[in-house]
Amino acid sequence: MVNASFWRDRRVLITGHTGFKGSWLSVWLSQMGARVTGFSLPADETSLFRQARIADIVEHIEGDIRDMHALESAVQASRAEVVFHLAAQPLVRKSYEEPVETYATNVQGTVHLLDCCRRLPSLRSIVCVTSDKCYENRDWVWPYRESDPMGGYDPYSSSKGAAELVVSAYRRSYFNSGPYLASVRAGNVIGGGDWAESRLIPDIVRAMIAGEKPLIRYPTAVRPWQHVLEALGGYIMIAERLFAGDQDVACGWNFGPRDEDAKPVDWIANRLTASWGAPGWQGEDGPKPHEARYLKLDCTKARSELGWNPVLSLDAALTLIVEWHKFVESGGDPLEICSKQLDLYRGQLAEKLLEFQSHA
Repeated sequence: MVNASFWRDRRVLITGHTGFKGSWLSVWLSQMGARVTGFSLPADETSLFRQARIADIVEHIEGDIRDMHALESAVQASRAEVVFHLAAQPLVRKSYEEPVETYATNVQGTVHLLDCCRRLPSLRSIVCVTSDKCYENRDWVWPYRESDPMGGYDPYSSSKGAAELVVSAYRRSYFNSGPYLASVRAGNVIGGGDWAESRLIPDIVRAMIAGEKPLIRYPTAVRPWQHVLEALGGYIMIAERLFAGDQDVACGWNFGPRDEDAKPVDWIANRLTASWGAPGWQGEDGPKPHEARYLKLDCTKARSELGWNPVLSLDAALTLIVEWHKFVESGGDPLEICSKQLDLYRGQLAEKLLEFQSHA
């Protein structure tokens, strides 16, 4: 379970804090009293970062992870004890259109960040966020384990597999006696405030707000869907264990949903539109770039070694998304609804821990 008192006045650097996951992580850590510095490209005009006014609660530094000089200055200025590396080009479709930018950001950007971390004397733990798509996808129904080979069909997926190789090399070459370094691979994270282009939930939400039928590209594709807070809770637990000097945690970790919550795209579309009260969806015609049909994660290691378990069902996660967007559409404060949902999640997390301990 996340130890809130650990984070009080803790100096934290987040790269990619203007993104969807980075914004939620900034809110969570700030809520626990951490002193957060963020380094990232400017936020998109429509983004959770801008909606929730996250620049008001963190030390906000704009810069490009590909710019080594700017990154070095930000890393040193942060005096961070913990680093979360989330800065990335995160979209499969965009990677087909901009492969050079994707590799430069996801691979060389990771090299830049880890090399800067070598020269930060205050640093105790580093958590590098990659992707569930880092594995060589065989398009089979079995879930991928941390010991499976890295790979990737498309530029995005292979860039994340390559980033994992970078993390492994830096861990063994420079971080084998502290500060400690881990990589984390989450499923398809979903939640309120995600506005990314060519991503299922944001595309559906935009269409429903506009009163239109969402266009669905791959209705039968199966993905490991999970609320963003599930993944972030795992990342935070890893950071705490690394800080404490637990070298066994300095490795790769999967964080995904329960097996029954790996669902096809059309299941998500049906549930989300019905919950919103929208008139269904329609398939997208025409040629589409390749995407794997099956992707599932085996999270046995996180459950058995960390005591980490998903606490939200997929239906509950979709309900929170609808609640978030309807609250904001009606004029509600995005930061308020983020804080409310965080409080709800942390309460359920505590209940799950008590249940886990009672059966231990």
